Amino acid sequence: MPFQVENLPEAIRDIKNKLRRELPAYATVFQEVEAEMRRKVEAIVKEREAGEAVIPVLQYADIAAGQVAAEMIAKIKDRGACVVRNTFPSEQARAWDDEIGRYVEENHLNEKLANAAEDKYFGTLAAAKPQIYGIYWSRPQVQARQAESLTRVRTFLNRLWLAESEGRRHFDPDQVPAYADRIRRRPPGSNSLGLSPHVDGGSVERWLEPNFRSVYRHVFSGNWRDYSAFDAAWRPDVQEFPSPAVCSMFRTFQGWTALTQQGRGDGTLQLIPIANSMVYILLRALQDDVPATELCGAKPGRALSVQPEWHSLLLQALTSIPLMQPGDTVFWHSDVVHAVENEHRGQGYSNVMYIAATVGCEKNSAYAAKQAQAFLSGKTPPDFAPDNFEVDFQGRAVEADLTALGRSQMGLVLSPA
Repeated sequence: MPFQVENLPEAIRDIKNKLRRELPAYATVFQEVEAEMRRKVEAIVKEREAGEAVIPVLQYADIAAGQVAAEMIAKIKDRGACVVRNTFPSEQARAWDDEIGRYVEENHLNEKLANAAEDKYFGTLAAAKPQIYGIYWSRPQVQARQAESLTRVRTFLNRLWLAESEGRRHFDPDQVPAYADRIRRRPPGSNSLGLSPHVDGGSVERWLEPNFRSVYRHVFSGNWRDYSAFDAAWRPDVQEFPSPAVCSMFRTFQGWTALTQQGRGDGTLQLIPIANSMVYILLRALQDDVPATELCGAKPGRALSVQPEWHSLLLQALTSIPLMQPGDTVFWHSDVVHAVENEHRGQGYSNVMYIAATVGCEKNSAYAAKQAQAFLSGKTPPDFAPDNFEVDFQGRAVEADLTALGRSQMGLVLSPA
């Protein structure tokens, strides 16, 4: 259900007063959090400068064999992100990249993009919108989403979460419903096309909406050390401001699949790999130097921006992901701050398919039912600006392209024999 507020400045002032009353030591608590964040940031900077792997890297084969070491799992949960090598064979990823290139060219997508609806979701971020194409139903995208290997990776990630707590079962980690998202095709030499650091999945709602406050109950009570970014309590219940490109599903991890080689300097992904950095962001907005009607730049219906004015400590840990090869995947916790490099200084295209990790829950089932109808007709999924480019596209995936797993993930029941 969409979240609505009639007078936002007044609502912000009221909730900040309420949260401060309930946590009189908000300044002292924030100092404790700041000290912990500084320790984490310094460790990340030290590793980065030493050339060590700041973002945990593991092999798909280890996930498939159930042999991921406990130390690796602990690091993923601390950093809130990981790279999975060889989720797909490189030749498969390259073939998909070629097919998507033909799909874009033969259906004249670039010409249609001139009239694309503007979602304005990134409107508050310092850099411009990256070269993200509003296509969702190419055969490679559908094939990748329903692949058993990627499903296995996402199930592994879902199981890092605490799916049952507070006397409730929050989701089924073994269900991975499809969430149709876009692609990125970024040519070499492009600049000012990145995204400055931000978090998706809620901006001002994180302070204003009751279920969001329940998610962060330990933070707002001052017991921030009891907070776990992987406790799913109330996560599937949160309500967001309605806005195009705001995800209506609960994603345990955002992610993408590399279709081309790309690394630092290639206009690729950057992360602040601190899983519980949201503790700092939430309490920072309650401090006395922040205007009474402001939440450190947060705006409704927009990505939650992380800005030098308010979050300079965290930004020191902003790190580009390691060199990715076609078929590798990267995932980051839904609360992890991420960005896209402004400049692509590499030699070739920097292309990805956005495919997240989702779970089985009522919220996701409700969205999947609407999304399935969009798939059958070739229309834009419900979360995105309704351009409906693909309705008449040649080479678009259709129901016959779905495997049994794909049908299940799309929420389509098998037809009777």
